Amino acid sequence: MTQQEDKKLRNGTKLKKVRNIFLKTIGAIVLAIILFLGIVYIVNVMSSHSEQQRLEPYGQHVSVDGKNMNVLIQGTGEETVVLLPGLATAAPALDFKPLIEELSPFYKVVVVEPFGYGLSDVTEKERTTENIVREIHDALQGLNIERYILMGHSISGVYGLDYVNKYENEVIAFVGLDSSVPTITEKVESSQLEMMKWLKKSGLSRLALKLGTDPLAALPYDDGTKEQMRILMHKNLFNSNIINEVQHMYSNFKAAESVSFPKNLPIIFFIQANHPVTDQWVPEHEAQIKNSVHGKVMRFEADHYIHRTKAKEIVDNFRAFMEEIR
Repeated sequence: MTQQEDKKLRNGTKLKKVRNIFLKTIGAIVLAIILFLGIVYIVNVMSSHSEQQRLEPYGQHVSVDGKNMNVLIQGTGEETVVLLPGLATAAPALDFKPLIEELSPFYKVVVVEPFGYGLSDVTEKERTTENIVREIHDALQGLNIERYILMGHSISGVYGLDYVNKYENEVIAFVGLDSSVPTITEKVESSQLEMMKWLKKSGLSRLALKLGTDPLAALPYDDGTKEQMRILMHKNLFNSNIINEVQHMYSNFKAAESVSFPKNLPIIFFIQANHPVTDQWVPEHEAQIKNSVHGKVMRFEADHYIHRTKAKEIVDNFRAFMEEIR
C-alpha cells in the first residue's frame, strides 16, 4: 500500500467516525424530543383527568339542540341583564364575577355560556353568527326569559348586532363591554388553526401556560375562583368549537359590516380609551351610534377585559344611562 493510499484510507475512516458520531447525535436529539413530547402528552392527560375531579359545577343546564348549555342566574331584580362573553373566554360565568356582583343587587343577571365555553357541551354545528345567536336565544326561551338588556363583551358585539335585529321586540337595550365592531377584524390562516389544534392535543399549550406569566395573578378574584378559571382554561383552550369559531370569525365580521343597530334601541358602549393596536377603536364605536336616538360611548383607562377592573364604574354609569332614557 502506497503512502497516498494509506492516507486516503485513514481519511475515509475519520469521515466514517465523524458521520457515525453525527448520526448518533441526531438520533439522540430526536429520541430526546420524542421522549419530551411523550412526557408532556402524558402529563397533560393526567392533569386533565385530575382537574376534572376538582372542577366545581355552577349554574344550571338548559337543553339546546339536545345538548346542555350552561347558564348562571344571580339576582332577583325586575329587569334582566343577559351577559355574553368574548371569544375563547374559558369560564364566562366566573370571568364576569366582578360585574355580576355589581349588577345583581339591582337586576336579575343571566350569564350564557355558549357551546364550547365554561361548563357547556361542545356542539358539532358550525360557529356561524346565525347558529350562535339562535342557540343563545333558544337557551333564553328555555328559561322563559322574554325581555332583557343584552350586555356583550368583545366578539359578542358582532353577535349582538345580529341578535338585536332578529329579536328587536325582546331586547330593551344593548351594552357593549369593549365590544368588537365589524370593521375591525383579522383573518387567521388555516396553518395557524392547525398549530392551535396540535398545541392542544400535544399538551404543549398547557406547558406554555405553566411557564408563562399567570394572566389571573393580579386580577380581582379570590384564589378559589382563580383555580377554577385555570382548570376551565386548560379544558376549553383551543377546543373544537373555539377553533371553528376562529375559523368563521372573518366571515362573521364581514357579514356584519352592512348591519346597523336599530335606531330606537338604547345603546351604550364602555370601551378602553387607548386601544393597543388600532386608533380607530373609538371612532368606529362612535360611528355605530351616530343614528341612534339613545346612544352613548364611555371611555375608561383599562384593558380589553374592562369588566374585570371597572365593574362598579360600568354599573353606576349604566344605571344612570337607563334612568336618563326612561
